[in-house]
Amino acid sequence: MLLSAYAGGIFPMAEHRGDDTLFWVDPRLRGVIPLDGFHMSRSLRKTIRSGRFSISYDRDFAAVVQGCADREETWINAMLTDLYGQLHLARMARSIEVWDGADLVGGVFGITLGGAFFGESMFSRRPDASKVALAYLVDRLRAGGFALFDTQFITPHLASLGAVEIPRADYRKHLTAALSLDAHFDRQDAVPDPYSLLQRNAQTS
Repeated sequence: MLLSAYAGGIFPMAEHRGDDTLFWVDPRLRGVIPLDGFHMSRSLRKTIRSGRFSISYDRDFAAVVQGCADREETWINAMLTDLYGQLHLARMARSIEVWDGADLVGGVFGITLGGAFFGESMFSRRPDASKVALAYLVDRLRAGGFALFDTQFITPHLASLGAVEIPRADYRKHLTAALSLDAHFDRQDAVPDPYSLLQRNAQTS
């Protein structure tokens, strides 16, 4: 049911952490990050170039979900946490982790279907950590042949990185096209070095 909902353009949320039910959301305006329009500020490029953080893929999915839910108000309840965990075991829910030494300081996770990536949530415990996670995610989606990066809603934080809002009808057209693609999250196997990532971003943005 959950995957059918994503394929149909809707997604689930809970009212709060303690809610034991879900409701379905179909926004009139949908947030997306064009994969050829991801914007890196000078400060973000400097952070990536410094090598201060290390990056991993699917190393600790559960901790990323927990980090995203670890805030005063969250729409991620126990039911969603369990569903995301099941999808992760099926290799359909994926995460990118940002580490400062042994400490998990940021990350992002989402659902993959065909050539669509449905970004669920991200978190940051250090300046720029979630932005770094998104930069590596966008690079991985490009390499994997994805065509749609759905952010559900748009925030000033996402807008500063190139996210835009598109009407529901346009989103559905992009979604239909993306679902038909044979994209692979693991096509890019190793974590790229900062120089290669920055160079590719400069060429595509």
